[in-house]
Amino acid sequence: MEIDFSRLAHGLIPAIIQDSETKNVLMLGYMNAEAYKKTIETGKVTFYSRSKQRLWTKGEESGHFLNLVDIKNDCDEDTLLIQAEPVGPTCHTGADTCWQTPNEESYGFISHLENTIQSRRENADSEQSYVASLFAKGINKIAQKVGEEAVEVVIEAKDANDDLFLSESADLLFHYLILLQAKGYKLNDVIEVLKARQK
Repeated sequence: MEIDFSRLAHGLIPAIIQDSETKNVLMLGYMNAEAYKKTIETGKVTFYSRSKQRLWTKGEESGHFLNLVDIKNDCDEDTLLIQAEPVGPTCHTGADTCWQTPNEESYGFISHLENTIQSRRENADSEQSYVASLFAKGINKIAQKVGEEAVEVVIEAKDANDDLFLSESADLLFHYLILLQAKGYKLNDVIEVLKARQK
């Protein structure tokens, strides 16, 4: 990748650091040509520190390095997206990110749905909440519901009604998430098993 640092303000390019695994944004730093070159050569993300007026490898004092995975330049060639594997927390405050947010795996809407299921399980009246009522009936009923929904998905897969197939698929996923929590797990636990199988 060729970057013309001379056309950038003060020869610095903003570098957004993203966890290569969780995809969370960890921090923002700045690189000049030397910092960029050192990052490529060492595999450790290195910045130009505007306050120290020198090159600064993240983790040089704390040991909390950012191991380089990939670098991409944006469409205007004036911002870098760097994917890295963090060794320990990224922020100097000890937080995972410079926005004080945990660097946890998140699956967008699915994670939101898991949190809703957990909240209904813990707080809702079983007479008012379908989710709470299922948990109240126990693991056998929840497992039975997953089995019923799985059969319905198979039946709809053989027919030509895509709307029904997708609707039953949503029901199956929803009830499977409930079953996972009934067993003390979340979707991320299943994903970790899948990841381990790729190694």
